Parts: sequence; structure tokens; C-alpha cells
Amino acid sequence: MLSKKVAKLLNAQITKEFYSAYLYLHFANFYVERGLNGFANWYQVQAQEERDHAMLFLQYLQNNDASVTLEAVDKPAAELKDNKDPLKAALAHEQYVTESIHAIYEAAAVAKDYRTMQFLDWFVKEQGEEEANASDLIKKMDLFGTDAKGLYMLDQELGGRTYAAPSLTL
Repeated sequence: MLSKKVAKLLNAQITKEFYSAYLYLHFANFYVERGLNGFANWYQVQAQEERDHAMLFLQYLQNNDASVTLEAVDKPAAELKDNKDPLKAALAHEQYVTESIHAIYEAAAVAKDYRTMQFLDWFVKEQGEEEANASDLIKKMDLFGTDAKGLYMLDQELGGRTYAAPSLTL
């Protein structure tokens, strides 16, 4: 049985993951308006991943006979003016999500909730990948984003990203 504190944190994470999906759709829309459809594709795929993350938390709570509370998802607040703004905001957001996952892990450890800790192991690894991807996009934009041809090639590269559902089994 999940402790009340761990269940509450897991429920809050569902909302954070859905917010992440909204945020990345906001970024995708920004790039569509700028004619950078590859960047838009990258963030649309990212939004799908975040939605699936929310659903994994929801299913985990259900599988453990814990109540699920769906809260309102806030409108994304990121101010976007420059092509690099979504990239910087994405890195900061992924660092925030990492801190949140770590807080749940810590609460589960204190509660000796080894099942939840094992469930979260995948998310801890995933967050490392998410932060690395966000950081890499910033580096690529720094390298190529000020050159029209470089930006075009980077946009083409990002347009090739496809969605793959998470391989986590509950």
C-alpha cells in the first residue's frame, strides 16, 4: 500500500507531466508560426512522450489501489520571442521535473516503498536523457542557428524524429 505522502506526490506528478505536454505543444506552435516545422515536430513528439508519462503515473496509482486526482493543467507561461527561447525553457523545465521525480523517490525511500522506487528508476534514467537532449538542442542551436543553411539542416534533422511509446511495463 502506498503511503499518503507518496500517493499525493505521484498524483501531483500526473499534473506536472500533462503540463509538460501542454508546454511542449506551446513550443511546437511557436515553431510552426516561424516556419520551423522540424522543431515543431520534435516538440510534438515530446508532448506525446509527456502525455504517456502522465498515463504511466496514473496507471501505477490505479494498479496500487490508490485514488487518482486529476487537477487542472495550467496554461503554459513561457514567453517566447527568439528561436532559442523554447530550448532554454525546455531545459529548465526538465530540470524542474527531475527535481520532482527525485522528491518522490526520496519520499518512497523514507516510506520504504521499494515498489515505487523501482517504478521510478525508469523515470530517473529518462530524466537524465531528457536533460541531455534539451542541452544538446541548445548546443546545436548555438552552433548552427545563426546561419540560415545550418538552421535549415537542423530543422530537417529534427523533422525526422518519430514517436516511440515508452517501454516501461507496470
